[in-house]
Amino acid sequence: MEMNSQVIEEQVYNRPDSFVDVSTHYCPGCTHGTAHRLIAEVIDEMGLKGKTIGVASVGCSVFAYNYFDVDFVQAPHGRAPAMATGVKRVLPERVVFTYQGDGDLASIGTAEIVHAAARGENISVFFLNNTNYGMTGGQMAPTTLPGQKTTSSPRGRDVETQGYPVKASEMISTLDGASYVVRRSLHDPKSIRLAKKAIRTAFEVQIRGLGFSMVELLSTCSTNWGMTPVESLHWLENNMVPYFPLGDFKVHPAIAGLRF
Repeated sequence: MEMNSQVIEEQVYNRPDSFVDVSTHYCPGCTHGTAHRLIAEVIDEMGLKGKTIGVASVGCSVFAYNYFDVDFVQAPHGRAPAMATGVKRVLPERVVFTYQGDGDLASIGTAEIVHAAARGENISVFFLNNTNYGMTGGQMAPTTLPGQKTTSSPRGRDVETQGYPVKASEMISTLDGASYVVRRSLHDPKSIRLAKKAIRTAFEVQIRGLGFSMVELLSTCSTNWGMTPVESLHWLENNMVPYFPLGDFKVHPAIAGLRF
């Protein structure tokens, strides 16, 4: 009896066209790579590759322009929203986004993100929160959790002397110029799918001229947390999500019913 040896192959995975085929500089297990891929997938699916301009911040993602096959500019530390404002106002037909970490957006860049949102600048901001300054050695950041140990808070963050973590999404959502502000996570497949939908919605808000949008993405930092990649995903779920609850903080009525 002859067996049919024909093998039917079906491609189930490929690299997005907007994602450059190079190795990144990120540590093993870092979810910056996941966030990059999601943004690149959305750019491809929406047909935006030829009209998108990204603004890189200072931090672990400082070399983001090496990984996206779209136009990019590099901003000084914390100034990505200000630079994106200039780019969008000069080239209003382009889709402009910033990619920023918590040591950039929630610290030295607090003024820029607050006032870009208050003005209702028609840009999309993708904010990676991993509760530390990842690039410079894992120091305490504005988002470091109470009691969390870092290289500059080896006994844990003491809220009595160092204050409480900044909840950027909750803060930005209070501003009248903000149209879409949500928080998602990258710690498991379901959360990643929801993060991708939020990224697409942020671009939709911009394309429809509805104003400022920001997607906060809870992310890991295995190296500076001193954990394996799997351990860091569990730590995020068990420690960051309770303090930084996932959800929609502000959604413009015009896009409230969008489904992807």
